[in-house]
Amino acid sequence: MGRGRADPSWVAVYGPAMAAPRDWWRTAVVYQVYIRSFADADGDGLGDVQGIRSRLGYLRDLGVDGLWINPWYPSPQADGGYDVADYRDIDPAFGTLDDARRLVDEAHRLGLRVLLDVVPNHTSVEHAWFRQALASPPGSPARARYIFRPGRDGGDTPPNDWRSVFGGPAWARTTGPDGSPGEWYLHLFAREQPDLNWRNPDVRAEFEDVLRFWFDRGVDGFRIDVAHGMVKHEDLPDLGVTGEALLAAPEGDDHPHWDRPEVHDVFRGWRRVADSYDPPRVFVAEAWVTTAERLAAYLRPDELHSAFDFTFIRARWDATALRAAIARSLADHARVGAPVTWTLSNHDVIRHATRLARTSPDPARDLHHVGGDADPAQGLRRARAAVLLLLALPGSAYLYQGEELGLFEVEDLPEDLLQDPVFARSGGAVKGRDGCRVPLPWARTGPSLGFGPGPGWLPQPASWADASVEAQAGDEDSTLELYRRALAMRRARRPSGALEWLQAGEGVLAFRAEPGVTLVLNTTPRPVPLPPGRVLLASVPLPDGMLPGDAAAWLAPGS
Repeated sequence: MGRGRADPSWVAVYGPAMAAPRDWWRTAVVYQVYIRSFADADGDGLGDVQGIRSRLGYLRDLGVDGLWINPWYPSPQADGGYDVADYRDIDPAFGTLDDARRLVDEAHRLGLRVLLDVVPNHTSVEHAWFRQALASPPGSPARARYIFRPGRDGGDTPPNDWRSVFGGPAWARTTGPDGSPGEWYLHLFAREQPDLNWRNPDVRAEFEDVLRFWFDRGVDGFRIDVAHGMVKHEDLPDLGVTGEALLAAPEGDDHPHWDRPEVHDVFRGWRRVADSYDPPRVFVAEAWVTTAERLAAYLRPDELHSAFDFTFIRARWDATALRAAIARSLADHARVGAPVTWTLSNHDVIRHATRLARTSPDPARDLHHVGGDADPAQGLRRARAAVLLLLALPGSAYLYQGEELGLFEVEDLPEDLLQDPVFARSGGAVKGRDGCRVPLPWARTGPSLGFGPGPGWLPQPASWADASVEAQAGDEDSTLELYRRALAMRRARRPSGALEWLQAGEGVLAFRAEPGVTLVLNTTPRPVPLPPGRVLLASVPLPDGMLPGDAAAWLAPGS
């Protein structure tokens, strides 16, 4: 893989606030920065590194402990940067390695950790390795880094029946120098994203070196893309199904390309690399598996530090369902001594203010389905309550940019502006993920509401002017100020101890989390009495000691 320009002066700079415990990640709140849509400093319509730097003070004042930046590497952008052409450099549209150095240093001075995204399942077709593979004959060492196979039926049909997550077959056929059809290569995502062969020692060694490249430059950790999908069955057997999706990994350990047991050895090697640094670097995995118990297997003491808990994100807006998801996750993580990593939204799923607005919710479907009857007022009300639940739970939490503004999914983007490969590969049947990636509104006015000096790469709804940072800052009733107060209180208390479930009425969830905060969440439409205690924070005004419907409150002992 190509190497970025060496800079021996790039030494991590840490401010006084960075002297936190080495296990800071166990209770951290991390803010996800989708770089294309966060802040545009140079006016080209895309967010960039300088844009992130210009808003670091906002993240510090919001009260988070760090930021996770989606891929900023050189890329043809066939899948929003998840088709990486060089893992050791910055895409020129986003900035330079020197810009990245300044960002890491400034974040550390402000007490913010910086996590990057690593994309180990696949590269871009523009990556030097894949170009070399295409120029090399079948059976060559260059092709052995990827998954090439001859086709069936005389080479005319794919090697097996696997399906791409983005729609259609998971195989693309190569063309020889003379124009003749050649071998097929595997791509579980877009055809521009060929899957790497993680049984190849070159691949394992190379990615450990990529980790060191960024760790040496002060980066505090990585989010691992598709952590459950890297290793494939040696024989590439048929699945025997007509469709496949990212969420469809079944129980058991013999699915041919999801959640295979061999992937755990890869992560043991990565953990050794992370632990060789002082302070140790950390990982958080994206692993879509079927049970909390299987997720916890990634978090054994010699593997990864944390992984997003998608059991919670898929739970219905119902006290019983939420309690069951929380209790199961806490129990299974406790068996391996790992904290749960809670989240409500990210760049791959419908924003939760919209999911929770659905009048006939289907949690699994609504994670990705655009459209349907919704009540926006209900969605925002539930979203405000949901974050108080999230931040009261022991463990760590990840926030997706814009949720602190109460932003909803933009479901009416013009089709000619959509860039998600899901839209094209589904023949337009699935609109894809662009609706949760619309540039952030920072100001009430301007061509992109303060995102940049000109229009952004996707248009913002006019209503977002009133949801902007400028409009909400200082308004005590705003969602932004609710987040700021909640994060300040969480930082002062750090819910990391035991959770005690409390008696509550039907449709009400209540627990006490050490050190001494009681959470009450009412998922019904009717008001319910609050238990005794002093109200610290509530998602809505509390009339006469009652908790209104679709609302939450934090209480402390006393009156």
